[in-house]
Amino acid sequence: MKLYIKPYCIFALVFSAFLLLGSCKKYLDKKSDSSLIVPSSLSDMQALLDGASVMNQQRTPCYGEVSSDEYFISPTNFKTFNDGDQKRYTWQYYFFGTGNDWSACYQPVYYSNLVLDLLTTIPVNNYNKQQWENVKGSALFYRSYYFLCLLWNYAKAYDSISADKDLGIALRLTSNFNVPSTRSNNRECYQQIINDVKSAIPLLPDYPQHVFRPSKEAAYGLLARCFLSMRDYGNALKYADSSLQLNNQLMDLNGDDEIPTGITASYPFMKFNKETIFYTEMNTYYILYATSYKARIDTVLYNTFSDNDLRKIAYFTTNNDGYQQFKGSYAQSSTCFSGIAVDEMYLTRAECLIRNGNVEEGLSDLNILLEKRYKEGTFISYTGLSQQEALNLILQEREKELVMRGLRWMDLKRLNKEGANIVLKRVTEDKEYTLLPNSNFYALPIPEDIIQLTGMPQNDL
Repeated sequence: MKLYIKPYCIFALVFSAFLLLGSCKKYLDKKSDSSLIVPSSLSDMQALLDGASVMNQQRTPCYGEVSSDEYFISPTNFKTFNDGDQKRYTWQYYFFGTGNDWSACYQPVYYSNLVLDLLTTIPVNNYNKQQWENVKGSALFYRSYYFLCLLWNYAKAYDSISADKDLGIALRLTSNFNVPSTRSNNRECYQQIINDVKSAIPLLPDYPQHVFRPSKEAAYGLLARCFLSMRDYGNALKYADSSLQLNNQLMDLNGDDEIPTGITASYPFMKFNKETIFYTEMNTYYILYATSYKARIDTVLYNTFSDNDLRKIAYFTTNNDGYQQFKGSYAQSSTCFSGIAVDEMYLTRAECLIRNGNVEEGLSDLNILLEKRYKEGTFISYTGLSQQEALNLILQEREKELVMRGLRWMDLKRLNKEGANIVLKRVTEDKEYTLLPNSNFYALPIPEDIIQLTGMPQNDL
């Protein structure tokens, strides 16, 4: 069912840039514009949340993808980049301000908070109950979704021992920009997300009218992501399973209505395909990983795909330099899809089952997925592996299946916490750079203008 997205500009968000900055005296001295139209009805609030260009499209962080190991830049192309891009590519701090992941994520957080604040002025009754609940549940979901994105970028990997002292993000829980922004600790941040998403679940429909909108299946998926990044595999299993109970549809790369032009096409996967549970896209502030920046897929990763693996054709195309570039986005374009999808939930459930000792059940999930990914009649199901063999396999398949989804950065962080000892390397014409496991740089630098204006502490770099 198609959803008509109403114009979201019913509210002129002249101060949205200030939501992150705490109290700003110079701005507050200005008189308000009485011509601004403030949302006052549930329909207005739903329209605000339906503004896909703010809430979904080119919105999730890209700095983690820039910093990950899924792609490389040749030394020849590297030297043509400006100083900022060179430093970002080689895990060095570079002063930067507006136009970044921080501002991109806090804008939908602001919209969500505005809706939640306005909802307190509308009593719920028998006539508006369903709409009221959907609006509230959606706002809680969106805020939590972007809080988690921000944590994956700007906080250290979750560690239950140090979570009370490790710095998280600014938990903006109000649209009142007089309230200063301060960084909460990691435990508080993750707990806020968990509590809010659990509160949203009973308010949301099982399935959305459109995958731009939140739903129960998406909320379960978000909790699965959250608990997986916390390395709480019992709860990650629970919520990945709950999401799959509502939607377990997979595309068949051997032929599927949602791959209308076939896997050899430039962008084979139909946008809003049946695997999409909740749709978002990665922003393009730093696009080193994009083909337009001459990014190429890591050769070690590419070589893990066997010739019978149809993802090798669906995901990649050979460039004229002989290296591979990515084309497998569920956005059906060069923009990277970063939303929640069924294949991700299968892999999360499989990993958690294996970690919890249910090896054959986990392998069964993996086999269901790979049966749809391999050339018909060629896939041999995995069985009889040890727990460690099965875990190694599922983690490799997670990296292959979810390439360029904005998930690898958090996976690197959590897996190194598990002792994976993954060392990242970049090679330029005159130097080799490395990022060691659990390095401080895994908590990416916060934009300097935010640090200066709020007084929040910068990450250790």
